Amino acid sequence: MKKFKFKPEEGSSLTKLQQLIHAVTEAINIGVLKEGDILPSVNKLSKDSGISRDTIFKAYKALKQRSIISSTPTKGYFVSTESYRVFVLLDDFSAFKEQFYNSFRNELPESYTVDLLFHHYNYEIFEQLVQNSLGRYNMYLVMNINNKSVEDVVRKIDPNKLLILDMGKVTDEGISYLTQDFNKVVYECLQNGLDQIRKYDEFILIFPPNTPHPAETIDAFREFCSTNSISYSVHKKVADIDVKKGQAYFVIKDNDLVAIVKDCKQKGFKLGTDIGILSYNDTPMKEIVGSGITVISTDFIEMGKKAAAFVSKKEKISEQLPSRLIVRGSL
Repeated sequence: MKKFKFKPEEGSSLTKLQQLIHAVTEAINIGVLKEGDILPSVNKLSKDSGISRDTIFKAYKALKQRSIISSTPTKGYFVSTESYRVFVLLDDFSAFKEQFYNSFRNELPESYTVDLLFHHYNYEIFEQLVQNSLGRYNMYLVMNINNKSVEDVVRKIDPNKLLILDMGKVTDEGISYLTQDFNKVVYECLQNGLDQIRKYDEFILIFPPNTPHPAETIDAFREFCSTNSISYSVHKKVADIDVKKGQAYFVIKDNDLVAIVKDCKQKGFKLGTDIGILSYNDTPMKEIVGSGITVISTDFIEMGKKAAAFVSKKEKISEQLPSRLIVRGSL
């Protein structure tokens, strides 16, 4: 066994407590410490590192609570198990995020511990969750809170351990990402559905102001309609629209999709003939509703597999995942 040593880094963004917890978990992950190895006593570690006994007690207590180390009166503190912990911070819970997570988890060894959290686009929660995670995990998967840049708090994570998912313009060299394009690719998908869309008199985008979906999609929609001389409009609320025959709808949020489908049913309109519907992000349910809902979507199962490869193989990845138009009966 190599001897475990620890010296706090002055000027680090992590507290000495966080640094010590991280140092022990990292030593286990790289094989410096193995199952059953004895850790330095509180007194010895305090003398060697120059940090207080109280800080060391707190660090050891936190590691015990995570079942990473154990202690006995005769043996002192020792490594209880080899542990590999993954921090996954998603924006919210939805059917396609569940597809991503299940795919990701199924590709990882059972011995990996995955902590799944959600920020719901609340910046204070987002910042607190990331801040509290620092130094506690081997790898970090983060769905960013906006599409323009990587948040400052995320840059505190070791870039070798960080993967940005779904949204976020990643210009920082060394940060891995698996993201989508919400402008050019959307335009291309709409072009692929031009023949179906032309069946209708008007093409309507419903884009609520409170949606986190990037507004670049509005630009792509307008460009597509203008280029192809298609009558169009953009609305914020589905409640403001009187659904009529000859209209096609491009819907971002699933609750708006449900509202339009219910309205069509009440009025006796047939999807794909009287009314057209195009939705964003595929789910298993959209495959079977009516004769199927046409969607623009990336492959979240593939995203999960690639994210798992990043975690298990520790290989850098910089990839913008393709989205495609899946034509079904609703258009």
